[in-house]
Amino acid sequence: MKNKKTILCLLAAFVTLSVSAQNGKKSIEANFNDRESISHFRYLASDEMKGRDPIRPEIDLAARYIAEQFWKYGAKEIPGANGYYQDIPFRISGPPTVGKVSLGNNTFTQGDNLLVLDGPSFAGNFELVVVGYGLEEDYKDKDVKGKVVVTNVGAPNRLSPADLFSSGREKIKLAQSKGAVALIEMYNVPTVPWNLVANFLNRTQLTVDNTEGKESLPYIWLRDLNNEHINVIGNGEIKNANIIVEGKINRSVTGKNVVAFIEGTDPKLKNEYVMLSAHYDHVGVGTPNAEGDSIYNGARDNAGGTVAVINAARHFAKNPPKRSILLCAWTAEEKGLLGSAYFAENPLIPLKQIIYNLNIDNGGYNDTSLVTVIGLGRTSVDPLLEKAAAEFGLKAIADPAPEQNLYDRSDNVSFARKGIPAPTYSMGFTAFDENITRHYHQPSDQVDNFDLDYVLLYWKSYVLAAENIANWNERPVWKSGDKYEAIGKELYGIK
Repeated sequence: MKNKKTILCLLAAFVTLSVSAQNGKKSIEANFNDRESISHFRYLASDEMKGRDPIRPEIDLAARYIAEQFWKYGAKEIPGANGYYQDIPFRISGPPTVGKVSLGNNTFTQGDNLLVLDGPSFAGNFELVVVGYGLEEDYKDKDVKGKVVVTNVGAPNRLSPADLFSSGREKIKLAQSKGAVALIEMYNVPTVPWNLVANFLNRTQLTVDNTEGKESLPYIWLRDLNNEHINVIGNGEIKNANIIVEGKINRSVTGKNVVAFIEGTDPKLKNEYVMLSAHYDHVGVGTPNAEGDSIYNGARDNAGGTVAVINAARHFAKNPPKRSILLCAWTAEEKGLLGSAYFAENPLIPLKQIIYNLNIDNGGYNDTSLVTVIGLGRTSVDPLLEKAAAEFGLKAIADPAPEQNLYDRSDNVSFARKGIPAPTYSMGFTAFDENITRHYHQPSDQVDNFDLDYVLLYWKSYVLAAENIANWNERPVWKSGDKYEAIGKELYGIK
């Protein structure tokens, strides 16, 4: 008898979910404006945006456009924001004209086996101190005042490209507080080739300015794939380095996360927020392709995701759900998840009130019958996502390319690390194949070669998925055993 009751309850819940989804689908379709949505898409991915590079002035045009849509549709400004903006202190740092470090008989040079990532011009002979990974515990009993700190790059279990940048920023601040005059990280990550790193980083970079008005320490990477040089320094065989950095120019700029909210209707649940997010930046202007096109328009990556958030603003302003909706368009994802990481560290809404993050990022698509949810299978919300996709004739699948480590390469991970359940709702792909890579970070990523019928279904299914979550009578949780389960319980006070 008990099993029969359980089955009946499950059937009733499924029927309720189905009816709710059907009603939601009708409401979304009735209020959706296909032509207006595609107009947003065309504008954000237009040549005039110059690829929405966070260090180019056109990024401010994109931010203003998104903010105007939030205002037009009736989303509210978040207290503590600058209108619809969360201002971010950024630091632009270009490579030096000269960069050299000499260790004994070995000389490292800029762009070859050395990268100067930040800090002013700098020269002299300095004492070296090895401090492990450069974490607080590594400084125990170490005197680094007036010396150059030498560490391994990254940190234990934090060796993805985004981790390397974020941990480096943390180390600079810590080394400076300890009185060090420079930070050298020995690059010894086998999974990310040095040549790839050097090609990417030997150009102007953008970071969050954590210097609090002080000049940043000189911050240098040296190639040391076999740990040869760090071991020699650690053993005391080499105690000093000659360093020359000339022509280093740094300047400050203000970045903008575009943020807004829509208040929920339930007296209690409105204090909980479903965060809908996508990054709106891209990679800018680069090497011309065979056709001579040098503008990397970023339609797939990630104007399409940004338009999904804009569409969510339009729908929920007219049809507010039980929970509140937090709308976020992140800047500088392509520079190392900077915008989302800044919000995660400086939240305008307490993180414990953000019960879910439905993020969007895209490399492209190769199957228009699917949505690919990076993180499907990791939270209790899976059935709501699958149902939303199915209502628009799509099938939600899990990450088909785990070797790409996509979960940890997008903005969702900034919040997963804080404990917030956070998948990425991507366009449908079955593999990271030629159909993806031919447009990924290429000038060909444009609206004029996009399947617009598909993207309309994708946008609508995203809004329905968000509505399902915002009206759900349960709070989303990480599934048992997930690596973020413990921090999630801590964030939300779950025992």
